[in-house]
Amino acid sequence: MTTRTGMHRTIIKMARTASALTLVGATTVLVVVAGPPSASAAELPVPLGTAENFAVLAGTTVTNTGLSMITGDVGVSPGTAVTGLPPGQVNGTIHSNDGPAVQAKSDLAIAYNDAASRTTTDVVSSELGGTTKTTGVYGSAGGTFTIGGDLTLDAEGDPNAVFIFKTVSTLITGASSTVNLINGAQSCNVFWQVGSSVTLGANSLFRGNLLTFTSITVGAALEVDGRAMAINGAVTMDTDTISKSTCAEPGELSISAPETATLSSAGLGGVASGNLGPVTVTDERLLSAPTWTATVVATNFVTSGVPVHSIASTNASYWSGPATATSGIGTFTSGQPTAGDAEVINVERTAFTLTDGIGNNSATWDPVVSVQIPLATVAGTYTGTITFSVA
Repeated sequence: MTTRTGMHRTIIKMARTASALTLVGATTVLVVVAGPPSASAAELPVPLGTAENFAVLAGTTVTNTGLSMITGDVGVSPGTAVTGLPPGQVNGTIHSNDGPAVQAKSDLAIAYNDAASRTTTDVVSSELGGTTKTTGVYGSAGGTFTIGGDLTLDAEGDPNAVFIFKTVSTLITGASSTVNLINGAQSCNVFWQVGSSVTLGANSLFRGNLLTFTSITVGAALEVDGRAMAINGAVTMDTDTISKSTCAEPGELSISAPETATLSSAGLGGVASGNLGPVTVTDERLLSAPTWTATVVATNFVTSGVPVHSIASTNASYWSGPATATSGIGTFTSGQPTAGDAEVINVERTAFTLTDGIGNNSATWDPVVSVQIPLATVAGTYTGTITFSVA
């Protein structure tokens, strides 16, 4: 289904002259919104079920020292002990072996097994610090993972890129270590399946969802952008910030253009032309492999008043020219790169396209419209509408 989410039209009149003709092209902008984005990344995220609501989830106890700040629910099951909250603050609900905690623990076990069953795409060194990883499922050559410095996760422009790290034993991060996200990577799509226990070093930044079999110790003054979840043991914190990660909401595919544009004056038999001003397509759908096509078409150009005189749109030609700006990854192609490629726009023509895209993107161009003035045209001010759309 095609949805028009915006339309505006402005008409400017200019004084009638006896010897010259002025054309004013008003632009009407149509926006077509595509359906919801598909998760077409190479790996699908690990489904967390109701555990997604929790920032901290443990099997035996949740223990906090100091003024930790937790955004998301805190839960424990089958244990019941939650200590140190307060003075630590929870922006969510504490669940002590109640229905939500029991269900979340069940869903956590399912998520843990799902991650463990994923086919490993690369077996890497146990030390992840100082490396950059793209989307994939990573196993440890030594059976453990450590992060002694900075680990960079590069989504390569794909906001749906998934990173899964699997180890049969421990995950230990060094003090002041960092997990960096670049080129659209999101914490919500990072998963750590740990076969025993996790120790996170003090004053560090950790990103991703910890799916841990035994226990998690979060060092002092540490930030976790993700979740700390242990199936069987305890989660211990010390003046930390833990915020459950959420994936960015997809936006729209839209196009914008100036509301008005004035073409040059021209005599009978001449050509009136001019730039319309910047036209921009913005694609914020969070698609892994987006494509789009922007089109353009013109109405007849007419005078106001009675009688009405017109110039047929078969006299109007258009060329997009090259892109003046682009962002994101993909191949941006002009429908009419040069003046020699100009096309008559009495019917819908391709203005610009994106192919081979990855993630969010945009393109801007400054098109030119020219109108051939028939010799029999009555002098005056003529107004038409240039309509852009994208799908």
